[in-house]
Amino acid sequence: MRQFKDNAGRTWTVDINVATLKRVRGLTGVDLMQVIEGTLIEKLIRDPVLLCDVVYAVCKPEADAATPRVSDEEFGKAMAGDAIEAATQAVLDELISFCPSPRDRANLGRVLQATNRVLDKARDLTEKRIQTLTSESELDKLVNRMVPSLQEPQTSGSSSTSVPEPLASTPGP
Repeated sequence: MRQFKDNAGRTWTVDINVATLKRVRGLTGVDLMQVIEGTLIEKLIRDPVLLCDVVYAVCKPEADAATPRVSDEEFGKAMAGDAIEAATQAVLDELISFCPSPRDRANLGRVLQATNRVLDKARDLTEKRIQTLTSESELDKLVNRMVPSLQEPQTSGSSSTSVPEPLASTPGP
């Protein structure tokens, strides 16, 4: 069993067994055993609403037994930032532990590690790109492209050395 804390300070226990799988499937339509196929991990990581629905279904007996009872809405209000990250890790770790086959557990562990490494690398690249785009020199270049260059105003008595181009498309009399 794994635990995580929500932003209201409540500690939740993630315990995945057959009854949990049935409850999650019945309440959310999500088959947690799709994790073996390899698509569910990314889906849960990328969709915090779906993840919180799944986590609430996993923790529903605990939410129902709490005093006062914690509704789906109240649970969702307390899920943001680090709480989502901790809940994600708890659910995925429990799913790996639940898998009946040792080979599936080993393979899912490797998939989860690879997924986490890819996400970390993507975050590193995003941070680096944002740092580059928000540097003073890049902001100056952006401003110079967006604001037209100013021409010096002509003073009386000065003449312009450039002659306006005739309009090529002006029709004759």
